[in-house]
Amino acid sequence: MKYQIKYKEAEQIDIAISDEGILLDQQPVNADIAQLNQHHYHIIKDGRSYDVEILDFDAVSKDIKIAVNGQIFDLKPKDELDILLQQLGMGKVKQDKMDIVKAPMPGLVLKILVEPGQHIQKGDSLIVLEAMKMENIIKATGAGIVKSIPVNLKDAVDKNQILIEME
Repeated sequence: MKYQIKYKEAEQIDIAISDEGILLDQQPVNADIAQLNQHHYHIIKDGRSYDVEILDFDAVSKDIKIAVNGQIFDLKPKDELDILLQQLGMGKVKQDKMDIVKAPMPGLVLKILVEPGQHIQKGDSLIVLEAMKMENIIKATGAGIVKSIPVNLKDAVDKNQILIEME
């Protein structure tokens, strides 16, 4: 599997993961990686120790926020499909208006951050879902006005279930 991860405005790294190991920018990586819990890892590479914690993961936008030895990074990973779409000139498709917001995964509604009649913009946080003991913030992919919210706090939702209807 290949990924591109943008971690600063103008910096990115290519990662390839296979049975043979991990390549960073086509260079093999020799590292000891220990998973301490679901979101916390300890990595030793080239005699240096790294404490890595996943702080936030948005499954819809694929944005990841991590802390490495206390320094916070916002990562914007692209998988093979995202890279192919970008190469085909389809990576900048823009969705200006939303009609509905669906659950990207099964989960439990922890927080509803909007209300009917509220104007939202692309990137606004809408709902927090808990899935696999992780809190996932569902964000707006476009602008709109909240028409209705057919789910309630503590509702269990299925993948692709409608969470918010827009005008």
